[in-house]
Amino acid sequence: MAEPIIIWGSGAIGGTIGAYLVRAGHPVIFVDVEEAHVAKIATGGLTIEGPIDQFTVGGPACTPAGLTGTYKTIMMAVKAHVTREVAEQIAPHLADDGGVVSLQNGLNELVIADVVGAERTIGCFVNFSADWLEPGRILYGARSPLRIGELSGEVTPRILALRDVLRDFESDTEASDHIWGNVWGKAGYASMLAATALSNIPMVECIEDPANRHAITEVISEVLRVAVAEGVRPQGFQGYDPAAFLSGDAAAIDASLQANLVFKQRSAKKHSGYWRDLAVRRRGTDITAALAPLHAMAAKHGIAIPYVTRMLELIGAIERGEVEIGMPLLERLRQAG
Repeated sequence: MAEPIIIWGSGAIGGTIGAYLVRAGHPVIFVDVEEAHVAKIATGGLTIEGPIDQFTVGGPACTPAGLTGTYKTIMMAVKAHVTREVAEQIAPHLADDGGVVSLQNGLNELVIADVVGAERTIGCFVNFSADWLEPGRILYGARSPLRIGELSGEVTPRILALRDVLRDFESDTEASDHIWGNVWGKAGYASMLAATALSNIPMVECIEDPANRHAITEVISEVLRVAVAEGVRPQGFQGYDPAAFLSGDAAAIDASLQANLVFKQRSAKKHSGYWRDLAVRRRGTDITAALAPLHAMAAKHGIAIPYVTRMLELIGAIERGEVEIGMPLLERLRQAG
């Protein structure tokens, strides 16, 4: 693409993708609220490190207030709780025939579409592991496929063009004709990762512990049941199989979790991004915002979601400083049913 791609939110996800696109020769403008990070990128000091790759690039970078002009492709990689605010900032910079690509966790496409229109909103399934370490440094811990698609399910020329661009980051990038299935499948999976953030033990150990198995299974399953009620076919990845959780078959669920753990054990990232927000960066997570539409949808369909509700309550208590991360919180989650 000759026209610049805007990476709005240049941290772990956006910064990694943007760095690869720059290295591949695509024109990229990085936008981020962290001024020190922006300065590093602008002076050629954006470093990707870890077991996947090691390189340093740079490019035009600014804070949101410094961006001028309109663009056809704006990739949004911000936390879910600022989605509406950022979408409203993006709107004046988005071409009439442009698109905002959501590189986020959760059901944020609904919010973006409410601001810029569904026809200018593009969904993207993102699941690779990365952590923002400090200004100019991002740990790229593990690869994962990307899926990109129109909310309508139509595979349009712009989706095929974006697929080809994103293949310069991740070769296993495909155009999806059911992006909502990818997004909802990831929402169930992300809920499991958020549940592991209630304790300080690594993700793999938390998921492997038989004492946590029922609670973790229910957190995932509650999200997926709502998806099905909404007419969505949740899609899986890397051993994680939504159909197993929807079936209630204990053996199938165990096989799915064990298969996914094989991928997690290969990653340099041992804790979820939710845990890192809470324990390291000492800030709120975006899981509540990412799942914000879930409660109304569940109520509409008469679906109980006690485990998701308890998990969100406990994370909220951590964020407010009312409780400390630790095993007692996992015990409280287990008691949700």
